[in-house]
Amino acid sequence: MKTLIVEDDFTSRLLLQASLTPYGECHIAVNGREAVEAFRAAREQGQRYDLICMDIMMPEMDGQEALKQIRKLEDDADILSSDAAKVVMTTALDDIGNVMAAFKGLCDAYLMKPIEKANLLAKLKSLHLIS
Repeated sequence: MKTLIVEDDFTSRLLLQASLTPYGECHIAVNGREAVEAFRAAREQGQRYDLICMDIMMPEMDGQEALKQIRKLEDDADILSSDAAKVVMTTALDDIGNVMAAFKGLCDAYLMKPIEKANLLAKLKSLHLIS
């Protein structure tokens, strides 16, 4: 499983990376703009991300906008939703509006921070990314 972790908080990045590295290669982006560029570069090299874990609130470009742009890149490349990257949005905000906006932007799941490893792994199992 190839994962893109998009998180501006250093500690959150480390925790996600430690939890996900046993399942495959992890790349890091610190904001939405870097995430879109990493996604675009991977596609141009014929590679793909199986999973994107993305914070909603970030500087330069937030997770909501990055998700829209990533899904547009997939649409432009005629990637079917069944073959698209699974996107798990993460947030410290206890705000149903942000969560609903993430699903409207076609995320596959969300997790509230602080992210517990057991919850993360359960979510990945439900998305059929790990067994």
